[in-house]
Amino acid sequence: MGYTREDIIRIVQEQDVKFIRMQFVDVFGELKNVAVTVSQLEEAMDGRVMIDGSSIEGFVHINESDQYLHPDLDSFAIYPWRPSRGKVGRFLCDVYNADGTPFVGDPRQVLRRVERRAANLGYTLNIGPECEFFLFQTDDRGMPTTETCDRAGYFDLGPLDQGEATRREICLSLEEMGFTVEASHHEMAPGQHEIDFRYEEALRAADDMMTFKLAVKTIAQRNGLHATFMPKPIAGKCGSGMHINMSLFREGKNLFCDPSGPHGLSKEAYAFIAGIMEHVEAITAVTNPLVNSYKRLVPGYSAPCYVAWSASNRSTLIRIPASQGQSTRVELRSPDPSCNPYLAFAVCLAAGLDGIQRGLTPPAEVTENIYTMPRSLRRAKGIRNLPEDLHQAVEALRNDQFVLDVLGPHISAAYLEGKSAEWEAYRSQVSQWERDQYLIRY
Repeated sequence: MGYTREDIIRIVQEQDVKFIRMQFVDVFGELKNVAVTVSQLEEAMDGRVMIDGSSIEGFVHINESDQYLHPDLDSFAIYPWRPSRGKVGRFLCDVYNADGTPFVGDPRQVLRRVERRAANLGYTLNIGPECEFFLFQTDDRGMPTTETCDRAGYFDLGPLDQGEATRREICLSLEEMGFTVEASHHEMAPGQHEIDFRYEEALRAADDMMTFKLAVKTIAQRNGLHATFMPKPIAGKCGSGMHINMSLFREGKNLFCDPSGPHGLSKEAYAFIAGIMEHVEAITAVTNPLVNSYKRLVPGYSAPCYVAWSASNRSTLIRIPASQGQSTRVELRSPDPSCNPYLAFAVCLAAGLDGIQRGLTPPAEVTENIYTMPRSLRRAKGIRNLPEDLHQAVEALRNDQFVLDVLGPHISAAYLEGKSAEWEAYRSQVSQWERDQYLIRY
């Protein structure tokens, strides 16, 4: 939007803003913030709000804890769901060290590096995420359940879709904050919803995703519901994905579009697809970061399990939507909304750029339903499996130096350590399913 300091000071005064939230994101995609009163606005815009980085998982050690938040002035927004008097504004911030240098463990900086690399090649990176979530009832204590009153399915509407009013309120609030909401609808599972917004340049798209998740959770809570971006909250039902639509532009032209090419795609588009497919096992550790993420990536629930691409086949990992021209894009279908969008977008885009720079060629298109394809045929076609659990994904990341370099040494080490610990904690648990199966029989 191109805000100046003077613009922000004027808006704050005119809109009766009383609090400013200085927000940043940790390595694992958790939104953090420090709130200041409006009397501290100018200090905040000068980057003088300090945090204790040693208290943030994956940031710094206790002997180097002082860090500072530098607000992105263009990210300034006022929360429409807060009171009309004494409003709350926010900035999304970059994290800096005490010596004035950017913090290498800041996920925003990882995506900025990929954007700079693309700019040096003459490209602009655009992202359009499609994010799904569940709306559940709460109990008498306000705690979340996995119960929902609606019995709706894909594209159903009220009265079957009883989350429609909350979804509408979310869309209107997002539009007040400058989003262009392209579509919203009920998804396949009861209580499951999707809201799609217009593509943006990569960093702004990641910022928007963090704002979107906060808006969904906040407005749902106001309406007595619990919103969750957990990938697979209910066994036997479809999980929630976050399909990532990607395209490269140069001087306003979509470089993925070539009307004379197969499926209307350019050689850059095919090389981009090949780059993602080459690194996708390691990428999966970032785009599907939870133990629970892999309960979604199983056959039969509309989520991809195999490394293949197609122009229209929804059983593949990568799909090319039918829209052509400026809307031509590559859709990666495996990510889920629990991921850190800055890191997820960074590794996907960097892998695609790697494919272009190296002139890679993807394998042949797969048009058959891979879910029903015999294993022997998959092997004959060279179709690999995606990682089947978090441990496999983390090991793939550990062995892919390219993706580790995209993340940088600091984030790579923190991420591998954190996710390995998560897997070990999960591996030692005894589930209710195990007790139900084995306690009496053995």
